[in-house]
Amino acid sequence: MSRIGLLAGGISAVILLLFGLSCFYTVTQTEQALLLQFNAPREIVTDPGLHTKLPWVQSVVFLDKRLLNLEAPSEEVIAQDKKRLVVDAFARWRILDPLRFYQSLYDLDTAQIRLTSILSSNVRRVLGSQNFAAVLSARREELMRDIRDNMNQEARNFGIKIVDVRIRHADLPAENSQAIYNRMMQERKREANEYRAEGSEISQRIRARAEREVTVLLAEATRESSILRGQGDAEKTKILADAFGQDADFFAFYRSMQAYQEALPGENTTLVTSPNSDFFHFFSAPGGGGLRK
Repeated sequence: MSRIGLLAGGISAVILLLFGLSCFYTVTQTEQALLLQFNAPREIVTDPGLHTKLPWVQSVVFLDKRLLNLEAPSEEVIAQDKKRLVVDAFARWRILDPLRFYQSLYDLDTAQIRLTSILSSNVRRVLGSQNFAAVLSARREELMRDIRDNMNQEARNFGIKIVDVRIRHADLPAENSQAIYNRMMQERKREANEYRAEGSEISQRIRARAEREVTVLLAEATRESSILRGQGDAEKTKILADAFGQDADFFAFYRSMQAYQEALPGENTTLVTSPNSDFFHFFSAPGGGGLRK
C-alpha cells in the first residue's frame, strides 16, 4: 500500500506541476500575444513578462512585433515603352493589430503568400505604367513609395503595415542585355575608327606642314649660304687682286708656293718634267728666272 501511495502521490505531483505550468506563459520583448479561449480571441497581450491563462481552456498565439522581411521572386515586367525588365523587389512590414491579423491571415506563412502576390501585382502595375528610362532614373524612389502605398491600401484589413518597399535590381533580360552590349560595342568600335581616322588625318597634315617648313628652311639656308659663299669668294678675289696690284713678283711667288704645296704633298713625291718648265722657275734662281734664260 505504501508503494501505491507513493506512486499515486508522484502522479498527482506531476499533474499539479503540469497544471501549474499550463497556467503561465511568457511574452518576450519582441513578441505580442493573442489569448484564445476555445479558439476564439479573448485578449491581446503586448506587455512583456509572465502572464496567466486557464489551462486546457485558453491557448496563446505568439506574433512577432519586429519588422518582417518579404521577399518577392524576380519577375519580368513590361514597361510602358514595351521594353522588358527583370525586377527583384522586397518589402518590410509589421503586425499592428494581432487580432485582425489572426482573423484575416491566421499565421505568418499565410501572410507571406498573400503579401507576396500583392507585392508582385503592384510592382507590375506601377512599373508597367512607366517607361524604361523612368525606372532607371532618380524617379525610382517615387515609384517605390507608390508601390508601398498601394500595398497598404490593399492590406488595410490585414492588421499590418507595409513600412518600406525596395527595388533591389531592375535589369534587362539576359538576351536583351547581350544584344545591347553588342550594339554598344559596335558603336564604340565605330567611334574608335572615326577617332583613328581623324588622328591619322591630323598627323598627316602636321607631318606635311613640318616637311614643308623643313624644305623652306633648307632652301633659305642654302640661299643664305650661297650668298655668303659668293660674298666670301668676291672678297677673296678682291684681296688677291689688291695683293697682285701692290707687288706682282711677290704675288707670283706666293701663288707658286701654293701650287708646289698642292702638287707635292708627300716627302717622296716624284715629278718628271722638263728643266725649262715654268712650273719650277723659282727653283733655278732666287729671282725666279734662272731656267728662263
